Amino acid sequence: MTEPLELRRLTYSDLPQVIAIERRAFPTAWSLAMFVLELSKPSGVCLAALRGGRIVGYLICSKYDTVWHIMNVAVDPDLRRQRVATSLLDELLRRIGDPQARYTLEVRPSNTGAIELYERYGFRSAGRRRRYYQDNGEDALIMWRTPATLEGRLDDVPAAGPVQPTA
Repeated sequence: MTEPLELRRLTYSDLPQVIAIERRAFPTAWSLAMFVLELSKPSGVCLAALRGGRIVGYLICSKYDTVWHIMNVAVDPDLRRQRVATSLLDELLRRIGDPQARYTLEVRPSNTGAIELYERYGFRSAGRRRRYYQDNGEDALIMWRTPATLEGRLDDVPAAGPVQPTA
């Protein structure tokens, strides 16, 4: 039987475990300084998922003006497909607690598992950032979750910087 998942606020003392997962999960890992910066923001939501006292995933979300930007979601590669990311997203939405909240994120188009997860939460593709990922020049798919996307519309999704609409 799998141990239950514990969700709590991410702390500075968690960062060694977070960095270890980050390096295994992504071709271009965040630096320690990037995590410290996000943890220091009072308006952000930074979550840790633990199993058996060990961090198995995390989520970093920052608020910019009226929009929540999901900056980083990662799960230990050996523990994917065990509802860790789902639990983190559920907890993020619960903590923010505003049904009118607007969320955005970038994701690699090749990361179909993550895209499917985000779509289950009402995120919809609204454009691309060309050559966003430095390791291979892959575009980023820009996804939004707003009251309109939850109804299947994109009419309240702003253009964010140099965005090319998706086909």
